[in-house]
Amino acid sequence: MKNYTIKDIAKLAGVSKGTVDRVLHNRGKVSQKALDKINVVLSEIDYKPNLIARNLKNNKIYRICILLPNPDSDPYWLPCIEGIDEAKTEFSSFNILIEPYFFDPNSTSSFIETNERLLKTSPDAVLLVPLFYKESLHAIDNYNSLGIISGTFNNQLKSRIINSFVGQDLFQSGRVAANLLDLLLKNGLIAIIHIDEEYENAQHMQEKEKGFRNYFTDTETDKFELVTLNIKSTDAEKSLTDFLDTHDNLKGIFVTTSKSYQIAEVISKRKDEDIAFIGYDLLKPNISFLEKKIIKFLIHQNPKRQAYMGVSLLVEHLIFDKKLSKEVYLPLYIVNAENVKDYIN
Repeated sequence: MKNYTIKDIAKLAGVSKGTVDRVLHNRGKVSQKALDKINVVLSEIDYKPNLIARNLKNNKIYRICILLPNPDSDPYWLPCIEGIDEAKTEFSSFNILIEPYFFDPNSTSSFIETNERLLKTSPDAVLLVPLFYKESLHAIDNYNSLGIISGTFNNQLKSRIINSFVGQDLFQSGRVAANLLDLLLKNGLIAIIHIDEEYENAQHMQEKEKGFRNYFTDTETDKFELVTLNIKSTDAEKSLTDFLDTHDNLKGIFVTTSKSYQIAEVISKRKDEDIAFIGYDLLKPNISFLEKKIIKFLIHQNPKRQAYMGVSLLVEHLIFDKKLSKEVYLPLYIVNAENVKDYIN
């Protein structure tokens, strides 16, 4: 006879694991519809309570800390809070404490200080956004020495001691952006624009640019010239305006961060410019410029799903001894003015 877990029963019944747990242990409210679904499954599999009990650990309370950029500084991270809250709700019946810790995305010292504060709580696992390459590797080395499980999301680090990663293939996303511009343009100059990033310490940005350039290397075309610009938000308008004034052959733009709207704002003021523009992420101002056709395509990274899955993998490992997936890649969603409503509704 198969040894069914709570997850198995939840999947068969089409309900959450937390709902199954409440039914099996007679705690908390459950709708009659959900109860009926679960009872049908329990009857079909000839459920015996001890079969699931074997898969549950003791009554230890597990602590999972999430180290991520402060959404007040960058709204890209707001959906991550929704994903974390969704995981909290789903696993509320288990002995799991899930707590986010926020650092300033523009400050490595804030990352270090927040991580030190997090460690004082003695977590069993840490899920982090490794925004700063060197500091993140050091933090993960420390987790490993302390016996703390480490998971990452959004940005991928190459380290064998990281237990799991959830996110997109950033190199491939760069290639996708390049392919889109190749389809839109015949020839000309393409600018790869990084905003508010310290290039040498921003692995995620490097991977996107590498993928972008790799596409054109593979196609062996001389139709396009590529140039990289590093721009600060505080000086974005002047920097881009100066560049546009001296490069009248600019035909395409690829912005590697969620701040495409800052570049689109400048482009929108130059009515005579016809520039193919690819960016990232469904922030409200980005969507506005997408709908106005200033931005042609946005690559949606689905931060809510990334955070939810990152937390869920760690919970299921701690509670059910489920083996952690080393890498979980989410699809690359290509969004334009015609389908954007499907992603925001």
